[in-house]
Amino acid sequence: MAGFGAGERSTVAISVATALAILLLWWLVAALGIVPHLFLPRPDEVLTQIGVIYRDGYAGASLSEHVAASLFRIVVAALIAITAGIPLGLLMGLNRWAKGVLDAPIEFYWPLPPLSYLPLMIIWLGIGETSKITLLVLAMFAPICLSAQAGVRSLPIERVNAARSLGANRLQLFIDIVLPSALPEILTGIRIALGVGWSTLVAAELIASTRGIGFMIMSASQFLATDVVFVGIAIIAACAFTFSAAIRFLETCLVPWKGKL
Repeated sequence: MAGFGAGERSTVAISVATALAILLLWWLVAALGIVPHLFLPRPDEVLTQIGVIYRDGYAGASLSEHVAASLFRIVVAALIAITAGIPLGLLMGLNRWAKGVLDAPIEFYWPLPPLSYLPLMIIWLGIGETSKITLLVLAMFAPICLSAQAGVRSLPIERVNAARSLGANRLQLFIDIVLPSALPEILTGIRIALGVGWSTLVAAELIASTRGIGFMIMSASQFLATDVVFVGIAIIAACAFTFSAAIRFLETCLVPWKGKL
């Protein structure tokens, strides 16, 4: 039978060709002056600026210090969101009381953009690292929790009944049936949450920061240093891609059956 959908053939060549086409279009638009140079530097100028920032730093800190500050915030926030979100999401999927209690507040704040409650973080928690990390945790918690809940609720009841008929107790049902079935959704939720976290990073680092990629972008934008802004965007994109690739690798290791059943 003919396959359906994108199939399993690699799309790396298509992706590389698309990226090269975008870079070529960017270079042509900048070189021909279609967009003023102040607003759109050429790709080679952005590469040169990366070397300058790597050598001389930016705003009193080296490039590695800016990247390390942002990575620290993202990683700590992700660990907190994962530690809290997965158990609560599984509980919401298994217990209607937990779902009834937790669903309303999560659904209330989840659609809100992080900038809307950023002032509250500053008022309640000050301008230190706590407010920044809390903002990132709130941004990442909801997709992880809701994905874990969806993973449990998508579990076929036939699988549960088959395990019960073979004498499985509640703990065995959870470890051998519920958790493996929910794991693909959980990993997808973590990947989405990391993307949301990186997009929230710039907002988080608005809070009296002197280090971080988001701070570097916002500081450079105030001086119309567009090449530095592109450098910051490229670094965030590279970090986000690396995190996403790591989660995809975990998926191939932990849930090799995903998409094949």
